[in-house]
Amino acid sequence: MTRWEPDARGRLALAALELYSERGYDQTTVAEIAKRAGLTERTFFRYFADKREVLFQGSDILQNRLVQGIENAAPTLSPMDAVGAALVAAAGPLEEARDFVLRRQAIVVANPELQERELIKLAVLAAALADALRRRGVPDPAASLAAEAGVAVFKVAFLRWADQAAAAADGNGGGPTLAQVIGQSLAELKAVTAAG
Repeated sequence: MTRWEPDARGRLALAALELYSERGYDQTTVAEIAKRAGLTERTFFRYFADKREVLFQGSDILQNRLVQGIENAAPTLSPMDAVGAALVAAAGPLEEARDFVLRRQAIVVANPELQERELIKLAVLAAALADALRRRGVPDPAASLAAEAGVAVFKVAFLRWADQAAAAADGNGGGPTLAQVIGQSLAELKAVTAAG
């Protein structure tokens, strides 16, 4: 092994994803991930607290993008429209990492422990969105309701996008972007809440 490892984090993440896909999350060890990446276990732990964190490493970045999206939203937007603008703005990086994101999603869906961690991540995102809305002057319960509804839209849209992207990949088509699916899901939420 060389002393200098270019893009060690990326190599470890890719090795983990490959092994989780091939052998399963539970059957993969940190030692195997490090070996596949051509690195040491010590190097692995410089970048990740445990093997689960490989799959959740971008959570802070996503949270920051969502909060920044709320902060940058036009002051005249309603709380829900501000959340919608933030969701659409945060979709770009996920779309850029499409292959990794889709492979990661398949691994999370197949493992209850990872599904639980995903739910915790979504709860943290909702709390961050609600805090950002409160800083805009949105009182509770409106801030909490808009944030929770936004996370529900994101979750539903993400799963739809992942399913459509997988189907499009099988047929070699492009499929809609995540931002487009988020926009559709937001429109459906507005239609549902306006009805009745």
